[in-house]
Amino acid sequence: MNIQDYLEENLHPSTAKNYLYEINKFRLLNRKTEDYNYQDVMEYVEELRKSYPPNTINRIVSAIKKYYDYLQETEQRSDNPARSIKLRDAKDNPIQLQDLFSEKELQKLLEPRIERYPFLTKKNQIIMSLLVYQALKSGEIIQLKTDDINLEKATIQIIGTGITNSRILPLKAQQILLLYEFINQDRNKLKTVRNDENALLLGKLGTPIQVDDIHYLISTYQKEFAKNLTTITIRQSVITNLLNKGNDLRMVQEFAGHKHLDTTEKYRQTGIKALQNAIDKHHPIK
Repeated sequence: MNIQDYLEENLHPSTAKNYLYEINKFRLLNRKTEDYNYQDVMEYVEELRKSYPPNTINRIVSAIKKYYDYLQETEQRSDNPARSIKLRDAKDNPIQLQDLFSEKELQKLLEPRIERYPFLTKKNQIIMSLLVYQALKSGEIIQLKTDDINLEKATIQIIGTGITNSRILPLKAQQILLLYEFINQDRNKLKTVRNDENALLLGKLGTPIQVDDIHYLISTYQKEFAKNLTTITIRQSVITNLLNKGNDLRMVQEFAGHKHLDTTEKYRQTGIKALQNAIDKHHPIK
């Protein structure tokens, strides 16, 4: 098995293509990458920092990690020197008023549509519902296990990340039926002999979905909106809408998994600013 076959077998086609490009560039610019250690890889990353923003570097590092996964899989080396690399650049995702969506606009993301692969329909609907109803981050979605879903109690357990807290959130009625049918029917069709994991969401190859798969799914909805549609703007919109409806600040903090109350507070300030902008725009004396 060559690297291209490995990527295509384990990733979404567009992700596999992007990763292959970055891996080939990594191997072209560096000699004997198959023998690299952690420090060698980090030196390459430091060079990238001079030319690329953090989000681009993160994608490149993900590709390099997959390259060394392949070398391990094919027994060309016993370890992955890039496995522990985690960029700690501060991620500043300021809330842009022009990119926020109303509840009515977000509901459009939940409308049924014809998928290219019908057997992935429910999986895609579940992803969109988790973004719109629970405001989950893409990194939280890909971590979900079947054990995190409690259909009897109508709850979902979210495992915390480096920047969010663990929490248990209620499921909407429509999500309960969707999840029941997916777990007991569609997911079993996607499982493969290789897949012994308990991951909730699987792709068409039977492997757990990745962040890039979610981002690709979101991109297929972009043509329906003039605003910038991403997992981040969806989450920011859901949180802002909750605060605009008068929900308690600490309740929203717990819902969003924010570690600090001031993170939630900035969403309330965004809502106040939006209201002030509307008043300024429509004030009769203007």
